[in-house]
Amino acid sequence: MTTTARALRIGTRGSDLARWQATRVQTLLAARGVSAELVAIRTSGDEGSRARPAPGTTGKGLFTKEIEDALLGGRVDLAVHSLKDLSTELPTGLTIAAYPEREDPRDALVSARGGDVLALPRGARVGTSSLRRRAALLAARSDLEVVALRGNVPTRVKQVGREGLDAAVLALAGLRRLGLAEDAVALALDRFPPAPGQGALALEARAEDPAVLELLRPLDQPALRCAVEAERTALAELEGGCQAAIGAFCERGRDGLVLQVRVFAPDGTKQLSARGPVDPGDAAKSGRMVARDLLLQGARDLIRAADEFTARSGIGREEA
Repeated sequence: MTTTARALRIGTRGSDLARWQATRVQTLLAARGVSAELVAIRTSGDEGSRARPAPGTTGKGLFTKEIEDALLGGRVDLAVHSLKDLSTELPTGLTIAAYPEREDPRDALVSARGGDVLALPRGARVGTSSLRRRAALLAARSDLEVVALRGNVPTRVKQVGREGLDAAVLALAGLRRLGLAEDAVALALDRFPPAPGQGALALEARAEDPAVLELLRPLDQPALRCAVEAERTALAELEGGCQAAIGAFCERGRDGLVLQVRVFAPDGTKQLSARGPVDPGDAAKSGRMVARDLLLQGARDLIRAADEFTARSGIGREEA
């Protein structure tokens, strides 16, 4: 494997989790003889920033815009993202060059007493700023008090047990990558479907940079690309720019990948589900078919209700 004349510049956020992920990619590249250096870029969504998602938007750009600007401006050669932070529509000139790996996509409960959601005391206060997680929690336990919880992963974990917070829901992937999953309980996929692409890493690069694309190509996992493209296409078909409580994940069935998607009402009182096989030759089409099934069931009404809830409350941005 040949090396480049200079080290590749990897754009990343400065959080512990983002640095772990970028360092992981740096290691994967080094194993192939490609040197790389990390370039930390502060984004609007980082802790301490005053930026907040505009009403009726996902807020995902808060974690990516400045990094994507650096890519387009040639200040970095690639960016490492948690895939679920990326909008389903990338800026013109950028592409996802590789999906190198995926951790466990499930959500997890970190609680002061241990145990899963059913073990929480009646009226327990559970922290999350994800509308999807809020809806799933209330669907499972309508007595819970779900409160907004912000900050990076270690900060949110540390808040559990303080100021009356009984538990928090986070992505199991982030907890594992930071060595914080010892007391976490994974939540069942059928009751707590994850965000599309949750747990997956995405390497973003300039579409017209063949040298970098060629270096990243061997890191791509075709089976993972198929799964997350089905999940993200379903999200794009359903969401259309509006914030919604949508979970989507692909599981390996007897005859191949099966995509399952669920849309929740923001208060968890109603949910719609659909599933379908994923065609390895056209994962995007498979995602659209499952999403259209949900639209025929009336998912648009739930999505509209979620958008209105987000506009009133400010809750809705996905988190690690």
